[in-house]
Amino acid sequence: MADHQPDLVDDALRALGATHTDLRDAHKRWQARVHSRTFPGGERRYRVALGAPESVAERTIGDLRCRVLRWPLRLWPELRFEVVSAASGGAVWNEWLVRAEGVAAPELRSVADLTPWAATVDEVARAFPPAQVLPPDAPSRARLRIVDPRSGAPLVAHFTWGLLQYVTS
Repeated sequence: MADHQPDLVDDALRALGATHTDLRDAHKRWQARVHSRTFPGGERRYRVALGAPESVAERTIGDLRCRVLRWPLRLWPELRFEVVSAASGGAVWNEWLVRAEGVAAPELRSVADLTPWAATVDEVARAFPPAQVLPPDAPSRARLRIVDPRSGAPLVAHFTWGLLQYVTS
């Protein structure tokens, strides 16, 4: 997220009582774990790194049965880190931020409401139908083609880990 919103990342680090050195060290440790031959795969890697999830649910998407795990976040108490995996707990199909259950989504009535870190992929897609999913431009990123309801202009909303970063025309 620092690639797109460095000022917000700086604010987040201050809120967490962390420094850029702490951020780099945490990223280095995570990358070492992820690339280790002994680090578990599938949903187990998240349980090892994040502890027990706050919730686990079964979901059917099309013909696929999957498991959805969610963890709370200290920085964003209204969001959850969601991992969608095979029902067996094997392959992870998606990982991103979603709104916590029971927390109201932001009111997104116009493009002006699409501010960084204010909305998730699902919330923008619902607020600006018919949103079209575009191929991601990098791992952990998502993009939606939306239409400005006032001008009719096509726009692209860019997300990292499912959280809105910016909108381009």
